[in-house]
Amino acid sequence: MTQAEKQRTATAPSVDSRLEVVVIPVSDVERAKQFYAGLGWRLDADFAGTDDYRVIQFTPPGSPASVIFGRNVTAAVPGSAQGLYLIVSDIEAARKNLLDRGIKVSEAFHAEGDVHVGSDEPYLFGRVRAGGLDPARESYRSYASFSDPDGNGWLFQEVTTRLPGRVAGAASFGSQADLAAALRRAAAAHGEHEKRNGGRHDENWPDWYAEYIVKEQTGEQLPV
Repeated sequence: MTQAEKQRTATAPSVDSRLEVVVIPVSDVERAKQFYAGLGWRLDADFAGTDDYRVIQFTPPGSPASVIFGRNVTAAVPGSAQGLYLIVSDIEAARKNLLDRGIKVSEAFHAEGDVHVGSDEPYLFGRVRAGGLDPARESYRSYASFSDPDGNGWLFQEVTTRLPGRVAGAASFGSQADLAAALRRAAAAHGEHEKRNGGRHDENWPDWYAEYIVKEQTGEQLPV
């Protein structure tokens, strides 16, 4: 690459490219439709066309991205989609929601140990899958998994505090439950804040809560 080309690349404005749809391969369209509806996901579309073409789109609650499946939508082998992440703020609540709906979901687990090349569980980044929630309940560390009838593999990952720079701009919440969970975490942190200040009531607690919640979600340094 010439110096001029490097300069153009460095100064070219970026273009927003939002991941909006993931295609998952299924063998029985009606069975898959019933399964994803049973998860409580929103049915966005069910279109049929010529040449036995059919496409169905579902969106998980609070998600900006959707999944599509159908007939003549993809040549991928049914069940070959693996490591599909669903980010949740409370993995135990997410598990209970599926269990209450009659969906089989694994116990919570976490990754530990050194990287093992060739691991058959790439969503744990090559590390050993250990039972139970992450002992420190750190963000990004606790998981649970489930599969659709074809074996396409889904993964809950608990994220409460974003890595720095991961999210830009104002915070947003996909559901009332996520906002309530953020408020509870802020309340607990604010309690410690008041203790450090001699137990005095903080009249500016709404501002402190707001700062904590936004910085937690956008990966910035939390207030103390």
